[in-house]
Amino acid sequence: MTKWLITYSNQRGARWQLVDFCGKAKSESRGIVDLVAIRKNHRSANAVMKRGDTFEIVLIQVKGGRAPRPVAGDIARLRRVAKYHNAKAVILAEWQPGEKLDIFLLDGTQWKPIKASAVFG
Repeated sequence: MTKWLITYSNQRGARWQLVDFCGKAKSESRGIVDLVAIRKNHRSANAVMKRGDTFEIVLIQVKGGRAPRPVAGDIARLRRVAKYHNAKAVILAEWQPGEKLDIFLLDGTQWKPIKASAVFG
């Protein structure tokens, strides 16, 4: 559902490419990040980099079913990983079968509900 929503929300600009990290049995792999959305940045240029040389990166954690939301330690890890990779945003995607997918943006230490198009549009 998360992959579909990101693709559906992209109305303009370069397409987002999604990378997931599956383990041996096609289950989740280790680490705090479940998905990475990445696209070329065609908007910015400077004396060293030309348009399209840099990337926009969004880190995504996916929760479904009865999985609990990230706790303070998890949020701190997500923030460190985002800083290390110079990510544009950190997103939490929560989905319950039969209900709509909810997207939250990590704002400081809090999850702020947003529309996917705010980040991926």
